[in-house]
Amino acid sequence: MKKIDKNNKSFEDIKHIDENNVEFWYARELMKVLNYKDWRYFDAVIEKAKIACQNSEITDIDHFVVSNKMVEIGSGAKREQKDYKLTRYACYLIVQNANPRLKIVALAQTYYAVQARKQDIREKEYIII
Repeated sequence: MKKIDKNNKSFEDIKHIDENNVEFWYARELMKVLNYKDWRYFDAVIEKAKIACQNSEITDIDHFVVSNKMVEIGSGAKREQKDYKLTRYACYLIVQNANPRLKIVALAQTYYAVQARKQDIREKEYIII
């Protein structure tokens, strides 16, 4: 995904690598990249993406791993905040179910379409007739 300006992070900028060298993204960080301001709206997008995953007969809990965190609130008290660790596939499903009226979402959808086309071309190069 492209950066809109120098202050915004891109999809690859927020990628994390775990102790097993597996890449993942946090949903709350992806929410900011996609310019969602309110978790409840983004969480609804995540739920739609999880349904798409399930309807594709893919186990959603392998791609949307609950990763709640303790965050500090006003008076120094802490509360649990919902988050997810996402695979690249989960991020793709989220982008496809996000609001295309947001410019960055439209750019992200284009990014994934281009990546899919590149992969399709690469795979066709290896087909033996």
